[in-house]
Parts: sequence; C-alpha cells; structure tokens
Amino acid sequence: MAAPEAPTGTGPAPAQDAPHDAPDGAGGREDATLVVLPRSAAARTAGLDAADRDADARTYLAGAVAVGPLRLGAVEAAVAQAAASGVTRLSAVAVVGDEQPDPALLVAVGAPRVVRA
Repeated sequence: MAAPEAPTGTGPAPAQDAPHDAPDGAGGREDATLVVLPRSAAARTAGLDAADRDADARTYLAGAVAVGPLRLGAVEAAVAQAAASGVTRLSAVAVVGDEQPDPALLVAVGAPRVVRA
C-alpha cells in the first residue's frame, strides 16, 4: 500500500516582511497590527510595553519587569519571550513609551525595525 501524498498548499502565500533596514513604519499593515498589542497592554497596565514579531509573523508581548533585583525593559522582556520560544531573529519591535531599546540587543536578534506606538 502506497503512503498517502502530502496535501498541497492551497492557501495564500506567507506574507513577506519589509527589509530589516527599512525605516520605522515601513512594515505597513503588519506593523500597524503589531502596535495594537503593546498599546492595549499599556492601557491596562499604565506602563512601558513592547511587542515583537518573528519572520513567521508570530508575535510576543511583554511589559517592563521589576521583581526584586531583576529589572528588564519592555523590549528586553519581549525579546526574552521570543527567545524562550526558540526565535533567534525578529523582523519588527513595537514600543509604547519612551524606552530606548539596547542597540546591541537589537543587533543580536537580526536588527529588527523599531516601530513607535
């Protein structure tokens, strides 16, 4: 008996992200959607929040963390969430508030676009 054939894809092709060196806001609709996450979280927490997106369009949301001596900015926490899921490269980071992401951290995860919410 022959093995069943794998189904062929009939859905839409995966969206392509804008180049990693694109200026802020160059991701269009995808960036606008990404910005909604940290904005809605900031409205609930009244704090600094960030979201990031990987090359597969998965998003990760986090807020600034302050537990005892542990201090993480919102971007650091969102990157940590993505890294804990196995992500090594991000395409965009959305930031609510005036947090300035660490340039070395951004380079380490593929120099994603930074979008201000």
